[in-house]
Amino acid sequence: MHRIYFLLFLGLLLGACKTTKKTAIDVANFSSSLQMEAHMKYLASDELKGRDTGSDGIELAAGFIMDFLKAQDIEPYFESYQDTLDNYTPVAYNIVGVIPGNDPELRKEFVLIGAHYDHIGMGKVKLGDSIANGANDNASGTSTVLELARYFAKAKTNKRSLLFAWFTAEEKGLKGSDHLAKKMKAEGVDLYTVLNYEMTGVPMVGKDHLVYVSGYNKSNIAEISNSYAGEKVVGFLPTAEEFNLFMRSDNYPFYKAFQIPAHTFATFDFTNFDHYHQVGDEADLMDFAHMARVVNKMIPAIEGIVNAANKEIILK
Repeated sequence: MHRIYFLLFLGLLLGACKTTKKTAIDVANFSSSLQMEAHMKYLASDELKGRDTGSDGIELAAGFIMDFLKAQDIEPYFESYQDTLDNYTPVAYNIVGVIPGNDPELRKEFVLIGAHYDHIGMGKVKLGDSIANGANDNASGTSTVLELARYFAKAKTNKRSLLFAWFTAEEKGLKGSDHLAKKMKAEGVDLYTVLNYEMTGVPMVGKDHLVYVSGYNKSNIAEISNSYAGEKVVGFLPTAEEFNLFMRSDNYPFYKAFQIPAHTFATFDFTNFDHYHQVGDEADLMDFAHMARVVNKMIPAIEGIVNAANKEIILK
């Protein structure tokens, strides 16, 4: 069934290409609510049964992501897109693609953009529903990274190399990101920074910024991001610090392994969504226009970061 959803999205994508073939990319409107809905309606569908690590459902999600990468001509980072975990059984794997940088020197440095694509599987039955679809957590972040990958595959503007990673087993204790961080560290990868996306499906209310970043005070990433965005896109959420979210998402293993700026961007602020790890976390509750806005506002920030002459994001 994921092939049907993917073909529908591909048709939407090709239709957009026909109208913009000879024009520059309109970054402000690159992603759209329709494109986000196409991703989300499949990734958070009942067919995937909550995408539990090692399940048939997450296998379908992985196939969807890998088909998408192939359609964008994004290369596997390893021999294949699949990065099998050495710290978890049964078999589970991350999905990792790469867009090599176009600068002969800066291409040796990597920026990783990631999100976890697993969820908890089946949840406590409510109104006859037992599938914890994980729309906000984290089909939303997964879709955000899909759209960012689509942009850079099309634009080909990145001087540094870009890794796009979808982590498995986040819900089992950050197993997927821990595996990949240690593997890349052992291979001597020059990793500059990690930009992770988590729960971006619904907007915050009454804030003067679009997303918040975990570990806000650990680096100058918000300042750098906003300088390239040309507005205050990234801000501080006191609750994120109170609950130490910096250590609770897939950015953290990379921070531990590499001692580099590694952060998670999110819009779930503990007041705007009531279905965390419950069967009510459905795609129909997501704000697809908001999700597209997150992508479009983050593109200039990421583009600035990957193309800067020096590593401007530094730990404090």
